[in-house]
Amino acid sequence: MGKHRVGFVLIFSAIASLGLVSFASCLVAEGKRTKKGDLKLDGKLCFLPASRAFGFGVAALICLSIAQIIGNVAIWANCWWRRKARKAKKPFLTAILLAISWISFGVAVILLSAAMSMSRTQPYREGWFEGECYLVRDGVFISSGVLSLAALFSLLGAAAMMITVDQVDQGQKVYAQNVDNKSSDRIAMFGESEAA
Repeated sequence: MGKHRVGFVLIFSAIASLGLVSFASCLVAEGKRTKKGDLKLDGKLCFLPASRAFGFGVAALICLSIAQIIGNVAIWANCWWRRKARKAKKPFLTAILLAISWISFGVAVILLSAAMSMSRTQPYREGWFEGECYLVRDGVFISSGVLSLAALFSLLGAAAMMITVDQVDQGQKVYAQNVDNKSSDRIAMFGESEAA
């Protein structure tokens, strides 16, 4: 049981660290995104230089994806190896938390991907879409960061529910073993007094 707890603490720490790095990268990307002053016009043609927000967006996306994968693999491995899916006290709540995690993750990936794509160089005549230049709106990277935190917290909540189930089941086993031992001691004592 001790090794099991240490493993979960390490997994929780890895997920939390990656999630926080993802959130911090989104905040930095928001500050580094291209502004209106960076836009250059030549008649109807436009040009936007690449911004450093692209690199921070990539870092945020990678950290978020790794955290999501590690968390889900840990939860499903726990269910599979310990067969807790049948014994879980609140499987519906765990499923809801996992669904919220995946929905938040999916929307964050879409927002980050679009914002990162707009953060690359938009040359004259090409732009970002049909020859037009697009700027990342205010708050898109921050929204992605908030969604990554939502995915992180719901994933950690689902994992915590699995640990709680493990601890409750383990406590019941220990209690049942103590009751069985006391009962057998009483039976042995009762049998000895009858024999005397």
